[in-house]
Amino acid sequence: MDIDAAYRLNPLVALRPEPFGALAYHTGNRKLSYLTCPELVRFVRALAMHASLRDALDAAELGGTRRARILASLEALADSGVIVVDP
Repeated sequence: MDIDAAYRLNPLVALRPEPFGALAYHTGNRKLSYLTCPELVRFVRALAMHASLRDALDAAELGGTRRARILASLEALADSGVIVVDP
């Protein structure tokens, strides 16, 4: 992942809140992804408000371990098309 690029929730993805976080359904490829914590859901929803992924991570003021976990989750979400680079 390019942390200097801007990302956003893919417009083809619908997020459904759940007690554990959210379900993400991609209407294009029909994949279902799990966002396993509310913090990740808030972060994904806020991505578009930042000029880069680095800015979003800095704004979230995540500690080293939490930052690494969020980044790993974001990589998986990017691989599945839930989040995309914002042109």
